[in-house]
Amino acid sequence: MQAEPRTLQQLDDDIVACRRCPRLIEWCEEVAREKRAAYRDEEYWGGPVPGFGVDPRIWIVGLAPAAHGANRTGRMFTGDRSGDWLFASLHRVGLAGQAESMQREDGQTLHAVRITAAVHCAPPANKPTTEERRECGHWLQDELRIIEPVVRVIVPLGGIAWMAAATALRTSGWDVERVAFGHGATARATTPAGRDVTILGSYHPSQQNTFTGRLTETMLDDVLGRARDLALR
Repeated sequence: MQAEPRTLQQLDDDIVACRRCPRLIEWCEEVAREKRAAYRDEEYWGGPVPGFGVDPRIWIVGLAPAAHGANRTGRMFTGDRSGDWLFASLHRVGLAGQAESMQREDGQTLHAVRITAAVHCAPPANKPTTEERRECGHWLQDELRIIEPVVRVIVPLGGIAWMAAATALRTSGWDVERVAFGHGATARATTPAGRDVTILGSYHPSQQNTFTGRLTETMLDDVLGRARDLALR
């Protein structure tokens, strides 16, 4: 039996080596072979994408890597329009060193933030199955055990991430207030040791949400600014 990861680096290494969901691995590798025309000269990552960030007082949970975004670059929310929105907002509120995140070696840094996802492989049509979400849930639980002593705010991006984070918390012995997901929704979670952590919901910065105005820059900045204030006060 594989030993439980004790550090974020060990966790990230284990995620990269994971092959538990054959459909997702096959899809990631197929996308990496066929590529999008705009990226035909690039070498795609083409597999499970680890989290990004080493000081997780704020834990951002997304849905899954984009086929030609993180599945190409190997870094969460990097190289696609959703990531453009997320990193620009993180930069505006003082939580990212740069307004853009284009590739793994671009010098981007995060302050007190770690970004992860409910599913670590890009799914076909951006829709992981229920079983794939369940199978990948153990990585959230492993990550939670590592960051539990320091995390102060959890920011799920979208309803699926909200449910995935709550499930990981409860499975790990946390007490989680039952609050319906919505942009700006706030719930209290209590660690097994009795420390309170705040959950702040945000709409996912998907093109569907940003193009229609369902999510604006101000709305995203408000949530991430609140997370900063709570985590760093």
